[in-house]
Amino acid sequence: MIKFFAKLIFLRILGWKIIGSISEKTKKCVIVVAPHTSYWDFFIGIAVRPIKNLRSSFLVKKEVFKYSLVAWAVKGMGGIAVDRGNKNSNLIEQVVKVFNEREVMRLAITPEGTRSKVGEWKTGFYRIAIAAKVPIVIVSFNFAKKEVKFVEEFIPTGNLKEDIAYVRSRYIGIPGKHPELGVD
Repeated sequence: MIKFFAKLIFLRILGWKIIGSISEKTKKCVIVVAPHTSYWDFFIGIAVRPIKNLRSSFLVKKEVFKYSLVAWAVKGMGGIAVDRGNKNSNLIEQVVKVFNEREVMRLAITPEGTRSKVGEWKTGFYRIAIAAKVPIVIVSFNFAKKEVKFVEEFIPTGNLKEDIAYVRSRYIGIPGKHPELGVD
């Protein structure tokens, strides 16, 4: 039923299209989604999941889980509570632990770390992929074409600078909701 309504609203009424998917063989990966320029990106990601039968997760500050109803809803959507404020807590280790505990773990991350214009990307998505020994799936949200595209699956080499430059290059010219905030 959710898939039906997601297709009806997202594809038919709003006119978006989805190109590609994640291979069924890829049970664990880091999904890098860019450009991240709007709150709408979250809702697009949530709409794509049932259409593509894609189970995926995302990171949420543990404080969001204080309220049981909100915690239930966020966890049901795939939210994973992380402790970002504790200096003794290593975020990468927290996430890799979840990767190791689950049979299927696809983690969606926006590399900009914010909806604002940034010169440099955060490297957490890359460090998680390396530590968990999983591929990076490159996904773009093109608002001009109303297109979600699963661009490619990329195996990180361990050369952080070159690999991030390569992944980032796959988003150049892709307009987000607010194109002036996108990747260049």
